[in-house]
Amino acid sequence: MHGLEKDFFKSGSSSFFEFLNSHSPELLPRSYEIEVPHGTTIVALTYKGGVLLAGDRRATMGNLIASKDIEKVFAADENSIIGIAGTAGLAVELVKLFKVELEHYEKIEGVVLSLDGKANRLATLIRSNLGLAMQGLAVIPLFAGFDSNTNTGRIFSFDVTGGRYEETSFHAIGSGSIFAKGSLKKIFKPESSVEEAAKIALSALYDAADDDSATGGPDLARNIFPIIWVSDSDGSRAIETSAIEGWATDLVRLRQINPNGAPL
Repeated sequence: MHGLEKDFFKSGSSSFFEFLNSHSPELLPRSYEIEVPHGTTIVALTYKGGVLLAGDRRATMGNLIASKDIEKVFAADENSIIGIAGTAGLAVELVKLFKVELEHYEKIEGVVLSLDGKANRLATLIRSNLGLAMQGLAVIPLFAGFDSNTNTGRIFSFDVTGGRYEETSFHAIGSGSIFAKGSLKKIFKPESSVEEAAKIALSALYDAADDDSATGGPDLARNIFPIIWVSDSDGSRAIETSAIEGWATDLVRLRQINPNGAPL
């Protein structure tokens, strides 16, 4: 056979790709992780009668800061909110698709999906991105909303395969999540007001930024502050930037006095 293996003399598919895939798959082009902007840290916590999502504004690309003012928290619909971490471009498109998914269901069925139903739909969308996630283009959202059946806020986290998990009281995702959750464990208050919950979230994001270079803290020079959305019996709404600026400025001032922690 002139040194050639017998596989070269078998009749089969006319596709060279299929032949190479069966004979020497290691010679096929491989998918490599590419440098794209990634969103970083999102925190969620419940308060009396509702739930809050807050996100820093930094997006990174490798060791570079790709954006200082990206938005990572959005309203999914009138009673739910979503925050994103992972590949920024894909994450934003996923949020847009999820919003349309919820609107489409309501128009077709004539009813609004339950909060559990919305979380399940989001899990399905994440699962459809598994191929890209295996190439390093993962999208990890954090979903929360007001449950009118129990009059409480609920938090749902996900993994790259579309696995859905309900969290209790608080949670965080992204590169600074381990530091944010460590902070939340110490300062979370179950019966807090909206303002108290917002200050707790800001403090957790500050602690994350203190130890994680991919998480951005309050930028007083550029007037860039975290984005905060809440969802309760009054619906989903964003906290006014002016209020966040005031709370963040106070937090920075207190941390200048006590860098390792400040009273809320």
